[in-house]
Amino acid sequence: MKLIDRYIIGKFLGTFFFSLLLIILIVVVFDISEKIEDFIGKAAPFKAIVVDYYFNFIPWIINLFSPLFTFIAVIFFTSRMASRTEIVAILSSGVSYRRLLFPYMLSATVIAALSLTLNNFVIPHATKNRIEFENKYIRNEYYNTDRNIHKQISPGNYIYLQNYNVEENTGYKFSIEKFDKGKLYYKLMAETIKWDSVKKEWAINDYYIRYINDMNEFIKKGKTIDTMLAFTPEEFGRKDNTIEAMDYNELNAYIESERLKGSDNIELIELEKQRRIAFPFATFILTLIGVSIASRKVRGGIGMHIGLGIGISFTFIMFMQITTTFAASGLVSPLIAVWIPNIIFSILAWYLLRIAQK
Repeated sequence: MKLIDRYIIGKFLGTFFFSLLLIILIVVVFDISEKIEDFIGKAAPFKAIVVDYYFNFIPWIINLFSPLFTFIAVIFFTSRMASRTEIVAILSSGVSYRRLLFPYMLSATVIAALSLTLNNFVIPHATKNRIEFENKYIRNEYYNTDRNIHKQISPGNYIYLQNYNVEENTGYKFSIEKFDKGKLYYKLMAETIKWDSVKKEWAINDYYIRYINDMNEFIKKGKTIDTMLAFTPEEFGRKDNTIEAMDYNELNAYIESERLKGSDNIELIELEKQRRIAFPFATFILTLIGVSIASRKVRGGIGMHIGLGIGISFTFIMFMQITTTFAASGLVSPLIAVWIPNIIFSILAWYLLRIAQK
């Protein structure tokens, strides 16, 4: 590694972390002003606010803004180098443009690796602690607004609920169907189903059971029956950001579990998994675009470069939001939706590199 490499890496990472520190301070100040009434109203301890909430909130901020501030950092310090004719001097000394990109890509690798680690292993565990704090001092832990809930609880076993009341742990218009080789052999219907937290069982009320054996059918009715079923109330009471609180291994296990149950949320979970990988990869693309734009000395200087850079970065973020919306609605597969912005902007980066001043 040569002196110029250390110089560029120092400028790149120094500008990146300094700008990130500023945005963290700004976001934290605004977040405190928004939640101060909740903190005071529920008597949240100062230590819990700092350690349990903000220490776990900051990694999320770092990861959220890392691609944007990677781009801004590259644009800012490279524009200054170009305006001082440092880029021209480096290229005139015999250093190829491809060689000039080495310290940029090395710095981008450090940031991408940090983002990948935060995304898949650090932020999920930090999110768990942050959610516990929010549930205790800011909002209610569970909620459920779904209607006509269908679930596969195990192979061949399907349940239906018209709706579920989280506060009372009670489901209404419940039914369970069991199949063997595609044939229905058992069906239970009930007015209500209620969780008994002491027995850890479900109390099924006003039930009606059909036992089916080919052409023979046996019917049983009853008032109440207690039974063990392959699901718990937590599966109906959803927490905000539950998926975000799972690390990479937990997320994969959850995907398999939801796929087994025939869940309707598979696209959202797959979207989260793909996003955690594609988002750090964007660091390399935005770095290449930033260098290509800012290394050329133009009239207007740094201001022109920063304005153009911010415009491109926000276009990238908006485009990613649009494609993920399509994936969430089931119109596009999560893999394609998440990676399309990277692919398109990779083509843009390749084009800008070709016409960059060399």
